[in-house]
Parts: sequence; C-alpha cells; structure tokens
Amino acid sequence: MAQAGATTTDTAQQAHPRRWWALAALAASVLVLGLDSTVLNVALPSMATALGADNGDLQWIVDGYVVVFAAALVPAGLLGDRFGRKRLIVAGLALFGTASLLGVFAGSVGEVIAARAAMGAGAALVTPLSMSILPSVFPPEERSKAIGVWAAATALGLPLGPIVGGALLEHFWWGSVFLMNVPLVVAAIVAATLWLPESRDPAAKKIDPVTSVLAAGGLAVLVFGANEAARRGWTDLVVLGGIAAGLALIGAVVLRETRRSVAMIDFSLFRNRNFLWGSLAAVVPSFVMVGVLFVLPQRLAAVDGQGAFGTGVRLLPLMGGLLASAGVSAPLVARFGFRGVIPTGMLLLAAGAFLGATGSPSDGYAFTAVWLGIIGFGLGVAMIPGMDAVLATLSPERAGVGSALMQTLEQVAGALGVAMLGSILAGAYTGRLDVSGPANDSVASAVEIAQRTGDPALLAHARDAFVHGMDVVLIACGIAAIVAGALVAAFLPGSKGQGAEQAPAAEAAEDAASGSASETVHA
Repeated sequence: MAQAGATTTDTAQQAHPRRWWALAALAASVLVLGLDSTVLNVALPSMATALGADNGDLQWIVDGYVVVFAAALVPAGLLGDRFGRKRLIVAGLALFGTASLLGVFAGSVGEVIAARAAMGAGAALVTPLSMSILPSVFPPEERSKAIGVWAAATALGLPLGPIVGGALLEHFWWGSVFLMNVPLVVAAIVAATLWLPESRDPAAKKIDPVTSVLAAGGLAVLVFGANEAARRGWTDLVVLGGIAAGLALIGAVVLRETRRSVAMIDFSLFRNRNFLWGSLAAVVPSFVMVGVLFVLPQRLAAVDGQGAFGTGVRLLPLMGGLLASAGVSAPLVARFGFRGVIPTGMLLLAAGAFLGATGSPSDGYAFTAVWLGIIGFGLGVAMIPGMDAVLATLSPERAGVGSALMQTLEQVAGALGVAMLGSILAGAYTGRLDVSGPANDSVASAVEIAQRTGDPALLAHARDAFVHGMDVVLIACGIAAIVAGALVAAFLPGSKGQGAEQAPAAEAAEDAASGSASETVHA
C-alpha cells in the first residue's frame, strides 16, 4: 500500500510535456456537450410543431438524454479507470456523434428520444473521465488553472448553444441542431487522439451489472411515472405505480450497495455533512435551471413571437449571471463561509423566480432579462460553493467516486425537474384553457391552430394560459430554493474554503489503506 501511495504522488506531480494540448482536447470535448445541453431547449417549439409533440413528448426528448446520462455516469467512470480513460473518451465522443447523426434523420418522436438516449450514453463516458485525466497530467501548482479552463469550456457552451442553434433554426429545419454536433465531435476526436495521454487505474472497482441495471431501471420508471402525471394526473394508478416501482428499485440499489464489502456506489459519503448538504446546494440550482430552460423558450417563441435565434439571444442573461457569479463566489466563501454564501445564492434564486412569476403576456423583454439575470447570478452563488463544499470533504482516492455521485444527483434532479415541473405546467395550462382538442396539447399547437383559423381570441387565451402555467412553475422553483437554503443554513457546517469539515479520522484511515496507484501511459 505504501508503494501504491508513492506511485500516486509521483504521478500527480509529474507534468506531462503536452499537458496544455491535452487540456485543449478535453476543453473541446466538454464544449460539444455544453453546446448540446442548451441548444435543444431552443429547438423544442419547432420540434413540437414539426413532430406533433405534446408536453409529455417534449419532456421525454429532454429526459431520454438525462436519464441515460445519470444512470451511466458511475459505470462509465469505472470503465474508464479499468480500460483507459482516453480510449473511453474517444469512444464516448464517437457514440455521441453517431447518435447525433441519427437524430438528424429522425422522423418521429420515438426516434428522436432513442437518439437522445444514445447521446446521453456517449456524454456519460466523456464528462467524468475528462475531469479525471487532469490530475494525471498537471502538477499541483497548475492543476487549479487547468480545472478552471475545463469548467470555463463547459460553461461557454451554455450561452453559445442558444445562439448557434437559434441561427441554424432561422434558416434550416430542427434537425440541424443535431447536425452541428457532428463536425464538432470529429474535431474533438482528432484532438483527443493526438494530444491526450492514456491513463488507467489497475485497481479500479468492477462494475456490478445488477446494481447498474437496477439503477437505470429505477431512474427510467421513476421519470416515466412523473411524466405520465401530465397526461393522467398524479392520482392515476399508472403514475403511482411507476413512481412506487422506481423508488423501490432505487431503494434496492441503496440496500445492495450498503451491504456489499466493496460497493460500486459509495453511499457512505452521505454520512459527511459537507457532502450531503453541499450536494443539495448543487442539486437544487440544477433543478431550477432546467425548469427555467424548459418553460422560458416556449414562452419567448409562442407568447412573445420570437424566432429561434431571437429566443437564443434572449436566454443570455441567465448565462451571463452564471458566469459573473463564478468570479465572486470564491472570495465570498473565503470571507463568509459556505453556510453564509450558499443560502444567499438560494435567496437570489428564489427572488428571481418569484419576480418572474409576477409576469403577464404583455411584459416587455426588459422585465424578463432582469429576473433571468438574477436567477443566473443566484445559480452561481449557490451551486459553485456547493460543489466546493463537496470536493473539500473528498480524499484523493475518493474524489472520482464522490464527483461522479454528485454529478449523478444533479442529472437525476434535472430529469425529475423537467418531469415534475412539466407536469405542473401542463396542469396549470390546461386548467386555465377553456377549450378542448389539440390546443390543449401545448401552447405551440394552440398558437398554430389560432393562426391557421384566424382566431385571435384563442391566441390570446392560449398565451394567457401558458404564462399562468409558467408563473406557477417559477413559484415552485422559488419555494424549492427557499427550502434548500433554509436546510443548508441549518445543517451545513459553518466552514470557510479550506477549513471545510473534514472526513472523520476513521474514514481518512480507510481511504489511505484503500488508495491505489493511477498508472499513466504517456502517448
């Protein structure tokens, strides 16, 4: 064990001669995923019209990606550790690009959902492994800078997605948002092949097929039940049965993993208060963000009459607020501690959501930009310190497992957020709209029918009903942020930056005893 620990230290301190080129390859890889994560939201109104998709279909187009991504994160990390991270990153990019190409030629909602699910599997290979390569090629004095570049590349894709996607949709059909991924993926594969070193962990844990199947099945069934609530209502037996079955499968995963001597998913991390409440601080903002990105593009398109490009540009205040807060969160934590900063971010989230919930169909864009910017700033002030609080508790041997678990929680929150908030939107929209037929399916359908039949009353009524539904969604987001902020303020240790609560001594001793070498093969 002593030799293994020494090897780990030597590897971490050795600077790879092509490390900055390797970082460029990793940045290109995650930039592709960042672009795709927001470009689809801009395309949702066009897809609803072209494919005849209702709110439930749109939810599954989003969730088909997120559920597979969340379920595959931990197995993907273990596969990369065992068989080589570079190899699996290239394979993930290839799968993502191939699935994008299938999405280009999809002719039905089911085909789009299948393509999105395959894209989620490819993204799950790229995301955790791209981060895990950094410590093997950068020495400690350069590692923070490298992680910052990696994170910036991920964030850069968020505002670029709506802009690029909106420009494409102004001139081409909705499938072009998938087509744009292909050349970007090819460039990322070339960069990864040329510049990334290969690295692996010869002592990586084995993947447990039973746990993997139970986790994936539980997530899929749980989200299915929540999605069906939009059509059937929350008291329907299919909905209740789906939710109960999903929770039972996830409960079986927890029970199985906590009883195994060598667990694939390390649930013992939740015994640490920083990890538990820091994870909540990262998860709830993700929940709010996916909710805003689900409803706002539909409002901008169907209510405000914006085209795809205009919709994309008008989402920029959210991303601008997020990027602005990234520069101030660390100094704030150093001065006031996690417990002082994170609840403040949650309050900003809630304030932006509640302000947005006072909107009406006649609001100008300036009002939307204000509350959207507040939400974006609150996202960064809450989420970035939340991640810091989590990472501060993880020893080097557990950093990969803990980070993958936190990312899984964020993706589950995103999937359930779209499902639950989408159900809330559909219920509020149809409850306010006093008509029957296709106009009830989505606001995009109602607007199309009203414009085709020349019915201004239906058009105004549908827009009013959708804004009412969006206001209810924003209120739900604000309440979630308030509750999360109160819990963090009550239970997160009042620590500052490096003074974060450390794992118990017994856990640290266990980590030291179980540490293993990370073998790096320089390409």
